[in-house]
Amino acid sequence: MAALTGMRVLDMTQYEAGTSCTQYLAWLGADVVKIEGPNGDPGRSTGKGLDGNPGDPQYFMNYNGNKRSVVLDLKSDRGRQLLLDLVPHFDVFVENYGPGVIEALGITPDVLCAANPGLIYTRIKGFGLEGPYRDFKVYDWVAQAAAGTFSTTGDEDGPPQVISPTMGDSGTGMQAALGITAAYVEQQRTGLGQVIEVSMQEAATMFMRTMDLPLWGKKPAPRHGPYRGRAGGGLYKSKGDGPNDYVFIYPATTRMLDSMFHIMDRDDLLSDPRFATTEERLKHMGLIREVIAEWALTRTKQEAMKILGSAGVPCSYVFDTLDLFTDEHLQARGFIREIDHPVNGTVRLMAQPLRMRGAVPQARSPLLGEHTAEVLAETLGLGRDEIARLEAEGVLGHVPA
Repeated sequence: MAALTGMRVLDMTQYEAGTSCTQYLAWLGADVVKIEGPNGDPGRSTGKGLDGNPGDPQYFMNYNGNKRSVVLDLKSDRGRQLLLDLVPHFDVFVENYGPGVIEALGITPDVLCAANPGLIYTRIKGFGLEGPYRDFKVYDWVAQAAAGTFSTTGDEDGPPQVISPTMGDSGTGMQAALGITAAYVEQQRTGLGQVIEVSMQEAATMFMRTMDLPLWGKKPAPRHGPYRGRAGGGLYKSKGDGPNDYVFIYPATTRMLDSMFHIMDRDDLLSDPRFATTEERLKHMGLIREVIAEWALTRTKQEAMKILGSAGVPCSYVFDTLDLFTDEHLQARGFIREIDHPVNGTVRLMAQPLRMRGAVPQARSPLLGEHTAEVLAETLGLGRDEIARLEAEGVLGHVPA
């Protein structure tokens, strides 16, 4: 039995922030039913055709595995009523639509919670539901800019830089999933539901809490450039001509620095008073970096990582997105999985990262409306004739056979 077996989730999310939230719940065994309009989650079109798949793109498949898809036209009275009929049979409702959309559809918390007082109604919003920016539209990098992540990234004397990982989207979704799980525990104990609100801006700030702590609330933290830490930590060019031929080295303690000097055949520096204390290392940071840079250039990034890592020096080569699919370590852990898809054939996807009792294996994403008939029959008892009539009226879109 999976950890969240018994939890039922109505997933009215799109793109990434909401879909990553419900995906985590699905990975833990929740029955996640994705409610889509006749045209589907716009994520089904994001990057479509760029990966060679004739059906849904990698973008959609990465965030919607282990879910079922139901198509309802919520702009029609019958479609909206079907959603209201489903609500009492579910524990959780999740939405991450733009400002005013849920209100225009008439499916706000007061409406859905009246239909199911035990419902956990979760709202993921860019700037939240109150405050001067509440009506502003937000995507991941907008949330990151508003959380300060760009301001601390880039060369010290250069402009702020955009960060590629979608911490604003997926980071918010993961935090929302934790809140839902906690609310579900309470609901199972007391029967009470609640409304959960998560601001993407505020969720993204959770990744900023270690940035130049002494400066918090006093003045802006500076940009850090390629270096980190007080013992020469940072990015160093390795052997090779590729754009990602770099290794990140982080000798955080005196012991690690000594181990690094030894493995680099610089035992002459072990007794050097210039590196004996943190204060002295700070004074001679330039020399430390020269030693590291000279050594790194003579090794490939993979060789440098193995040598230093085996010596107890924290480090990693700079993985690019191809390395994530080919590196020996991730291969050994079975992190890349081949998933069979009825349209795209065999697709390589990253596995879910939860290694625990109660997590379920990675499964494919659903086709648009694939489970409409199944869910309406099992949950509301609708027969085939009624489903066919609703399909003919356009309430359900096309119901796959």
